[in-house]
Amino acid sequence: MALYPMLRPLVFRMDAETAHRATISALRLKPAGARPASDPRLAVSLAGLNFPSPVGLAAGFDKDAQVPDAMLSLGFGFVEVGTLTPFPQDGNPRPRLFRLAEDQAVINRMGFNNGGQAAALERLLKRRHRPGIVGVNIGANKDAADRIADYAKGVTVMKGVADYLTVNISSPNTPGLRALQSRQALDELLAGVMEARGAARPPVFLKVAPDLEPADIDDIAAVAHDRQLDALIVANTTITRPPLRSVHAGETGGLSGAPLHDLATQRLRDFRSATGGGIPLIAAGGIASAEQAYARIRAGARLVQLYSAMVYEGPGLAARIVRGLPALLARDGFDRIEQAVGVD
Repeated sequence: MALYPMLRPLVFRMDAETAHRATISALRLKPAGARPASDPRLAVSLAGLNFPSPVGLAAGFDKDAQVPDAMLSLGFGFVEVGTLTPFPQDGNPRPRLFRLAEDQAVINRMGFNNGGQAAALERLLKRRHRPGIVGVNIGANKDAADRIADYAKGVTVMKGVADYLTVNISSPNTPGLRALQSRQALDELLAGVMEARGAARPPVFLKVAPDLEPADIDDIAAVAHDRQLDALIVANTTITRPPLRSVHAGETGGLSGAPLHDLATQRLRDFRSATGGGIPLIAAGGIASAEQAYARIRAGARLVQLYSAMVYEGPGLAARIVRGLPALLARDGFDRIEQAVGVD
C-alpha cells in the first residue's frame, strides 16, 4: 500500500469510474489474506456486535459485495456493501463519477447502479462463515411503484447474510428518495422494515443526509427512537456546494470528501444532541486521518466510515488510521476507544 503515491498518477489517467472498476477487479484477484491483528483498546460493542476497531468501509465502494474480505484484510474493522436494490439497475448515464483533485473531493450521481440483491446474496452466502463484520446497505429501485415494499424485500432477502442492515434513504441521486426522511414517511418505512425483519436480528441502521433542517433532525431522531433503530449513520453525500476549485465543481450529484468534513461533523453533533445520546451514531463524510476519525468519535460517534478519502490516500488509509488511534487515546488518558465517545 506504500506504493500508492507512485501508482496514483497512473490511476488518475483513467476516468474515475473506470479506475474504480479496475480496483474492484484487482481486489477480486487478491489472495485471501489474514486480517490484521486487532488492538483490544480499539474494540467497540454496538447493537450486539463486537467490532475489532471503529474504522469501517462505507457503502458505495463495494456495491455488489464482490470484495468484502479483501477490504477486511486491508485493516477495516467492518465493511458495508451496497447499496443493493431488489432488481439490477444500470443507474444514471455516464459520466457520473468525478474526482475533484484540487479539493480532495468526489461528486457522484451513480443512481444505485448494482447487479441486484439476488446476485449479491449468492456471494455473501459463500462467505458467511468467515470472520469479519459485513453490513448490507439496501435501497429501492428507481422505478419502484412501492418503495417501502422494496425496502421490506431487501430486508427479507438479505437479513440472513448481513451482520447489520442499513436503510439508505439519503442518496440524492434517486429522484424523490430523500422525501422518505419526512416524519410520516420515515415512520411508515421503518414500520415495514421492522416487520420484514421479524426478530431482533440483524440490527437495523439508518443512513441520513447532511442536508437537513433542525426540525428534520428532531423528527428523524424521534422516529428512530420510537422504531427502536439500532444506529444512525451521519451522513451521506451533500447536494450543497461550498467553495470548490475543481472544474467539476458544477456537476450535479452528491459531494463527498474533504469539503463535507465540517458539515458532516456538525450534523453528527446535532444528532447527538437530538437523540440525547440514546441512539448510537456512526460518522461518515470527510474523514481522512486518525485525528479526524478520533475527533468524530469525541463528538459522539461510536464508529466511523471511510470511502472518498481512499481515492487520494490509497487503500492503506484504514490501517494507518487504526495505527494512529492508540496514541491519541494515550494522549487523552483513555484506556479504551469507547471511553472517548461523546466526551466533547
